[in-house]
Amino acid sequence: MPIMYKSTDKICDLMSHEEDAIQIISRFGLEMGVGEQTIEQVCHLHNVHTPTFLAIVNYKVFRQRAVPENIDLPTLQRYLHNAHNYFLNFRLPRLRRALVEAIIPADPSTKIPGLILRCYDEFVNEIRTHIEHENAGLFEEHEHDDERITSKLTEIKNLIIKYYPGVPRPINGEKISPDNESITYLLISVMSDLWHTEQDFSDHCAIEDDILRPALLLKEKETTRGQKASLVQSKDTEELSDRERDVLVQVVRGLSNKEIADVLCISAHTVMSHRKNITRKLNIHSTAGLTIYAIVNHLVDLNSLE
Repeated sequence: MPIMYKSTDKICDLMSHEEDAIQIISRFGLEMGVGEQTIEQVCHLHNVHTPTFLAIVNYKVFRQRAVPENIDLPTLQRYLHNAHNYFLNFRLPRLRRALVEAIIPADPSTKIPGLILRCYDEFVNEIRTHIEHENAGLFEEHEHDDERITSKLTEIKNLIIKYYPGVPRPINGEKISPDNESITYLLISVMSDLWHTEQDFSDHCAIEDDILRPALLLKEKETTRGQKASLVQSKDTEELSDRERDVLVQVVRGLSNKEIADVLCISAHTVMSHRKNITRKLNIHSTAGLTIYAIVNHLVDLNSLE
């Protein structure tokens, strides 16, 4: 079994030996110039929760899943938020500029360069939507998007590999111009960037699935335990409308917003509005908590729940 990184290890050793470490420290808001300090010392200096930092490092390097109890959610969410900013505001725009520079000089009569760029822009739009939903906390709505989005980037790589039309070649034995050579080098660099972007985004999604979700689930359970005593119906609780009760029952049964909309013959937007009202009125945010409320108030039959 590999030896995991510990809080007493020098952070300079981590950064020198692990390719992903530079990216990780930037997303935690850490900086270069760490000297001989340990991971714990640098984390403490920047108000970063050390066990959460180590959880990300050891997951990225060794694929070691974190213990949810060791995760500080605000620290992890700050890390993910910084990663979102990096993708949207730096990496993806920079990659597009490089892609334009590398493929636009190719034979324009094929229309392939423009179509490759269109595919890339569609990919970026999907990532943007994905990230906007994550920032809004709507993880369930896009739980299965990760694989589709990364496969789109693989598709762009394959389109270039298989169908890149190339720069018009010189005729009559003329030498290849330095400009054409530069374009070749740019294309190689772009392919490398596409590869690393695909891996980086895939790892980012894996961190959300394997670290963030379990930590959120644990927090949800802790919150539910604290709410149990106050879940019995009270006169002080704002009463749900009939339609809100209908929506609540379907939520408890495990249906998605779209499925609830189909069952109740309303729009998905209306379902989301009802869900917000239910949360506001009951002050219960977790599905587990809503389930307990529905059982206690006889909205669902316990035997009908899986």
